[in-house]
Amino acid sequence: DAAQEKDKRGKKQMPLTNSQYDTIMRSYEERQRAARRRLEHNTETVYRQIPGYEDLDRQVASISIEQGRRLLGGDESALPRLKQQLKKLSEQKSALLRAHGFAADYLSPVYECAKCRDTGYIANKKCSCFRTAEINLIYEQSHIKNLLTTENFGSLSYDYYAGEDLEKFTKAVQICQNFIKSFHKDYRNLFFYGTVGTGKSFLSCCIAKELIDQGNLVIYFSASQLFDILSKSTFDRDSTEAASGISDDICDCDLLIIDDLGTELTNAFVSSQLFSCLNSRHLRKKATIITTNLSLGELRDRYSDRIFSRITSNYDICKLTGSDIRMQKKTAAANK
Repeated sequence: DAAQEKDKRGKKQMPLTNSQYDTIMRSYEERQRAARRRLEHNTETVYRQIPGYEDLDRQVASISIEQGRRLLGGDESALPRLKQQLKKLSEQKSALLRAHGFAADYLSPVYECAKCRDTGYIANKKCSCFRTAEINLIYEQSHIKNLLTTENFGSLSYDYYAGEDLEKFTKAVQICQNFIKSFHKDYRNLFFYGTVGTGKSFLSCCIAKELIDQGNLVIYFSASQLFDILSKSTFDRDSTEAASGISDDICDCDLLIIDDLGTELTNAFVSSQLFSCLNSRHLRKKATIITTNLSLGELRDRYSDRIFSRITSNYDICKLTGSDIRMQKKTAAANK
């Protein structure tokens, strides 16, 4: 039927697996059930408290049936007469609701999303609320939501740095704050590199939270997750439809964060996909943040010259150094 065909078309556009798509659709079904339960409860309340209201509803049903029969029988005046009668009954019902202290829309369905009426679709296109549900699922898969509860500017500390390391970290924080302030004005990218555990991923999460809170679409992947998705969209026939949608998001999202570049298994395919991703986002003027433990020399040796050139010419380079903060925290906890 039409609904099934709509779902089928929707699935072809989805950046999710079928099971993930079904999970989102079940959430919409639950929203609709909740809306029906609210309406049924409100209707019962009105019937109990307003004498005569239920009778008006019965009149609406009986008049509609009667005039419908007349219309089918060729009575051309049946439709305008029906509209007039229904208008009169609607006015009576509204007057009764107001007289008994109820809002005029008390018996109207209440949807979480009024645009699509909690179906997820407007005509054959996904509603913006469906898009939000997709992205939320992507965030959960890449653990970004959990990360942002602890890794944000509210938990930023300079206590783990000293001397030149502190200067570098302080400068990097300023660069991050400026990046956020000018996000919608200037196209910029960030490249954090340096020793292990010096705050590179932390700062990228700080930026992510601020921009997500502003309503921007931010997608966060570890390098291994990213290239796994890109590989599936290219080679895995069963996953092509699901992964190809995410590939589109990777190119189009407001901010893409690639964490721990260099931890993936690097080969010619990975280098090609990385350049394609960075180049596509550059052409679209979409911001990208990359973090890595590789030095600039290792970056050049591991990936192609054009990737090295793209990053060093189009990214603000931030080097962080110092002792591993995770180890510092672990040692401090052990000494308590």
